[in-house]
Amino acid sequence: FGSQRVVPCKQEPAHFCCGQDVLFVASTAASCRVEVFTVREQGRCEALGSFATLGPVLRMAHSSAGDYLVTIEEKSKATFLRAYMNWRCMSAGSSRVCVRMVGHKMEESYSEALKEQMSVVEMPLSDPPLCISCCPVNGDLLVGCKNKLVVFRLKYCVISQNLTVLDFERSLILHIDNLIPAEVAFCARHIAITTELDVLILKLDLVQQSADRTEQCAQGVSAPEKAVDGGVKDENPSTHPLQLELDEFIICQKPVELLGEESKLCEIPVTLESTELPTEDTKHFQVQYLLFRRFAPDQSPFGFCEETKLHSVQLLPVYQTAYEETENKRKLLSLFCFFSLPHVGYLYSLGKLVELISTYQYSEKSEQAVLTPQFLHVITSQNLQCFTVRCSAAAARGEDPYIDTTVKACPPVTLDVCTLRMQLFIGPRAICHFKNHIILLTKADTEDITERRKPTRRMLSRKADSIKSRTNSESEPGWNLYIINTVSTIQLYREMVEYSRTYENVKTESCIHLLSEAHLLVRAAIMDPHFLESDEKEDLLRAFRESCAFLGDCYSKFDTKDYHLALPYYRMSGLSMAEVLKRIVSEGDEIQTYERGFIFYLTHSLNEDSNEELSKESGNKILQIFYLADPVQLPDIVCSPSMRNICPLTAVKYLQKVEKIMPSVVLTLTKAFLALKMGDLAMYEHEMQSYKETTLACGFIGQPRLLQQRKGGSVTPTEFAVHLKEMQPGLLVAATVALHENSKIELEEADTFFKMLCNSSENTIPQLLVDFWEALLVVSSQEKILQELLLRVTSQYVWRILKKQLPETKPLKTTEDLINSCSHFGLIVPWVASIMSVGCSSDKDYHEDISRLQSLLCSQSINIASALPVLEPLTEAGSVGLTVRVLCHTRLGQYEEAIDQLLRRCPDAAVFYAQHELKGDNQALWWNKLLPELCKRARLTENDCPVLISSLKETLSVVAMDLELRDFLSLLPEDGTAAFFLPHLLHCSQRKLLT
Repeated sequence: FGSQRVVPCKQEPAHFCCGQDVLFVASTAASCRVEVFTVREQGRCEALGSFATLGPVLRMAHSSAGDYLVTIEEKSKATFLRAYMNWRCMSAGSSRVCVRMVGHKMEESYSEALKEQMSVVEMPLSDPPLCISCCPVNGDLLVGCKNKLVVFRLKYCVISQNLTVLDFERSLILHIDNLIPAEVAFCARHIAITTELDVLILKLDLVQQSADRTEQCAQGVSAPEKAVDGGVKDENPSTHPLQLELDEFIICQKPVELLGEESKLCEIPVTLESTELPTEDTKHFQVQYLLFRRFAPDQSPFGFCEETKLHSVQLLPVYQTAYEETENKRKLLSLFCFFSLPHVGYLYSLGKLVELISTYQYSEKSEQAVLTPQFLHVITSQNLQCFTVRCSAAAARGEDPYIDTTVKACPPVTLDVCTLRMQLFIGPRAICHFKNHIILLTKADTEDITERRKPTRRMLSRKADSIKSRTNSESEPGWNLYIINTVSTIQLYREMVEYSRTYENVKTESCIHLLSEAHLLVRAAIMDPHFLESDEKEDLLRAFRESCAFLGDCYSKFDTKDYHLALPYYRMSGLSMAEVLKRIVSEGDEIQTYERGFIFYLTHSLNEDSNEELSKESGNKILQIFYLADPVQLPDIVCSPSMRNICPLTAVKYLQKVEKIMPSVVLTLTKAFLALKMGDLAMYEHEMQSYKETTLACGFIGQPRLLQQRKGGSVTPTEFAVHLKEMQPGLLVAATVALHENSKIELEEADTFFKMLCNSSENTIPQLLVDFWEALLVVSSQEKILQELLLRVTSQYVWRILKKQLPETKPLKTTEDLINSCSHFGLIVPWVASIMSVGCSSDKDYHEDISRLQSLLCSQSINIASALPVLEPLTEAGSVGLTVRVLCHTRLGQYEEAIDQLLRRCPDAAVFYAQHELKGDNQALWWNKLLPELCKRARLTENDCPVLISSLKETLSVVAMDLELRDFLSLLPEDGTAAFFLPHLLHCSQRKLLT
């Protein structure tokens, strides 16, 4: 609490409430007026004016949406519900007042005058209103009556282009049997109702429905008749027939708490009645039960200690954190409900789960409490008390369910609540709150002035003397209305941080608790709807980052079970690693010990692909820290991109010490990596000869950054990779394959890696990359990747053959090696060799690429349909093109097309092809396709082609062996030379006689 000012009321206040920037004060029964004050900075009050009410005000509330004041007033023992609109015209000097009934249509001639006069809307009800609440989100009004609640929807009536008038429409009635509400709260279709000892929280859910279900839905749903275990129905005890004989007994109902779906069992049926005129956009609701809680009166062996009643029920909305680009799109994030007994307060979160998040124990009986996103303020007979709340912690998790990760964190909802302040006042009676002001009504009796008690509890805040309670002389009236200006968030935050330092070296948990409170304080301020317009915006954001840094320090320096939180808090603080090192590492302290939280932070930060490069001194200090705290991680730390500037010799010395205790292949590779940095090739050779090449290749899996480092999202080869490319390319390819198969590098990243390594342009494929693809084909088992690789290597082989381009380096494996080691490369069929033997001699220069391509097409792995577009440019390229085309026809089952191609371009290979391919179901093509084609072509060439005659004879020999004599004879051409076919006919006939 900072300063306080007295509100200059003319009459004794009975009730008061706050608006956006104003204070409404209703006087006691004598004057029947409401005074309006505007609230300036530091709580200064200026009278805006006043207006008369129908009678004494019993209840009042202000709605920020619509800026109207609603009251329950009494006159002639009857109660009235009234709403005061356009009341601000009083400050302009207007005294005109329009009184109308709800729903009254304003006449056109009357409309212009509405701009300059206050409008009072009467809202008649069939039952006397008992309590009221305005929804802070949309301005709708909830009225509590005996056995029912009435919802009035706020309407904006456009009278003319320059005039919009507010009105209400009675839209919904909730009938609740056997319930007399003492207080209600209304927010975002959530309704909280309290009686003396019961709390019921409901939600009105919008439902989609067809027209024939409208009537059914309007009736709503009621709670099941099933009784709560141990519960007693809410009946008036006086109606019980035995009550007259049992006056000395008191019937107490068992305390009950029902959350979520279970709260339907509370035996309080709710029936909905829609009272809106039906339109196309009429909203239909059904009731969802969220919470029911029943308390028992306080008891002792000597009877009841005091009257036990619930009070101060509230629904508190918390909005999504605001940012400039979404300023006009703020949405409700979380909702909280608070209610209190005389000695205990309860705070529930009403999210996807309904749960109790805080319980508040008061030092003495409370009169009233008011909840804000940052604090809970409670008044007792002597004190104004202030407690911390957990709303921002719960809301932060509602906004981001994954907040407790290595990137973000927030103090837990279960953090113990703190009493921030207990301020002595004489006779506090009522309290309300808005922005950073508390409005407090005190009424002092004579004994209150003479017997003032001092606060006995020890507070967290040390500024207990910042406010002096006002004492009234006998000549002054015994009441006062104060506006107490609470300390700004930034100031209170700084005081809490300063106070936390007293526990820094004594009580670890106390220090973390205080800093967590300070963090939540700032987080709540940032979630405030007015944050973007706040003058303290930049200060609050700076304080938020600073609080994260302080919490990071705590989890780094202290030995706590939540040490891992050092990492997300430091990340949220925006501090660099170098800045964190300065905060934690003491200069010149060689025996300093380091806690798990600091090591955890360093490990994760150094294992990231960060662009931050530490200085040589900082890097060497980190080597020392890890050698002392966690030497196993030294190879990982040395390879971090942030440690580029370390002294290699110093790093080698630390690694040699570790190697004596726990040698490993990763450690050996790291030493070789450092040897290259130092230019010590002898040491490099010694280290690389320590293990077999296969073991070394697998060793890179443990530390991929020995070969590649990421910077700005791209992969960059290291000096080690460059050296291996020149001296041991096979090891480099094997290592990269191992990395890919262990999900350490993606296929596209490997492409970039090898292109950068070989200084290739974006569209050029280096041979080392083709070697990698071929090696990956040997080991990979993922079908999707296999087909991608097969298409890539096929495309590269085709490109080289067409461009007559030899690889720039010798391939690591020959075609024969690939056929022997990889099932995706098949044995090249004999007829392919037959075709190639008559091809041009220039193809022999590219024999390796040609044979690899033919080997791929001879296997059953590649999807020919997908590969056709890649192979198309090659199909006209001499013998190679013919083999590719025939192989493709064959794989696709197009044997007749394959035979046509061979007969046209290489007839001497046709029989070779038929002998190899025309088997089983395709054997009939010998006589149905090949024999007629050969006869036809031989006739056309007039026996001038010995190749065709030779192929025809071979074909006749095969057909004569497989067909019956009659079938064979029918196939022979009628115009042929008998002497040519007779030997084959005799052979067929003799075969038949032998069988």
